[in-house]
Amino acid sequence: MRNSPCVPHILHVTQPVEGGVARVVTDLVAAQLAAGLRVTVACPQDGMLSDALRAQGCTVLRWDATRSPGRRLPGEVRQLARIARDVQPHLVHAHSAKAGLAARLAVRGRIPTVFQPHAWSFEAADGVVARLALGWERLGARWATRIVCVSEAERRTGERCGINALWRVVPNGVDTLRFRPEGPEENHGSGTGPLVVCVGRLCRQKGQDVLLSAWPEVERQVPGARLALVGDGPDAERLRSGAPDSVRFTGAAPDAAPWYRAADVMVLPSRWEGMALAPLEAMACARPVVVTDVDGARESLPPEHPPYCLVPPEDSDALARALSALLRDEQLRAALGAQGRRHVLAAHDLRHAADAVIDVYRELLGVVVAPVVVLN
Repeated sequence: MRNSPCVPHILHVTQPVEGGVARVVTDLVAAQLAAGLRVTVACPQDGMLSDALRAQGCTVLRWDATRSPGRRLPGEVRQLARIARDVQPHLVHAHSAKAGLAARLAVRGRIPTVFQPHAWSFEAADGVVARLALGWERLGARWATRIVCVSEAERRTGERCGINALWRVVPNGVDTLRFRPEGPEENHGSGTGPLVVCVGRLCRQKGQDVLLSAWPEVERQVPGARLALVGDGPDAERLRSGAPDSVRFTGAAPDAAPWYRAADVMVLPSRWEGMALAPLEAMACARPVVVTDVDGARESLPPEHPPYCLVPPEDSDALARALSALLRDEQLRAALGAQGRRHVLAAHDLRHAADAVIDVYRELLGVVVAPVVVLN
């Protein structure tokens, strides 16, 4: 017998299990548990996610899935179908491309299904792979009761590429109590020059290679400038090769807030996004950010910021100019940081995002769910 609809049971399915997607899932689960929902998460057991969820009292089920589609996909789909049959959720919420692929194949619309791409898979590929990914997203949309995008730009990209769906836009939110100006700062080593911090997985998407190409010009214009790359990933070894002494590779950080507070400027030179979390977190810490003009970037910034903080993707010269200008102007950095904090409090507080997701569930399930009151 299915679970009582009086207490909705949500099955979140996610792969990846680290980085921004994992933080979104962790925050949503905490909010949904606080609102009285039953929550189960199916995910791989490596990475930080499963431990973080269990610490919140969430049921976590092992789903053995690789990050990208491959020969193991049929087995991953069968395993997920068994999980869904055992859990008998009222709604499935699949996060990111791989989980969205497997969950929709496993469920095929038999249970209300929310798919949240967190950036489109076809933007991460080229040639035949990109065409296959887009073809799947067009086909798979029929098995998504709602597609939740984290920005209007992400939704427009989907529509422009022929994905016919019932859309809902829920901008990303961050915990403004955890990410705030007051608090400990990271010990960033020797040197007294201004510090630029980039928080993100070391991979092609996040564009740290473009940042390293821009960095010699930043050093020329701002002598003593230092750069910290906070994160780990498949490109770590390649990025370290030939990097100057002024660049520090910190590895993954369990809490990025001290790094944001230590920064004079935060930068994220992504090639594609839905709406990146790291710039929101940095602005919540009252730090100015420089980001590339990809999906969600303009929407994440206060309206006054694009002339100073937004550059074209893969343009190392423009990136160097923007970083150098901010590093030379302490008064502008302070003003942008204060504006950024106010903007995040008004438009990107986690409580608003969590409530908006629960509103989607209410709409699909036709039940009353308590609003989110406490997040921590």
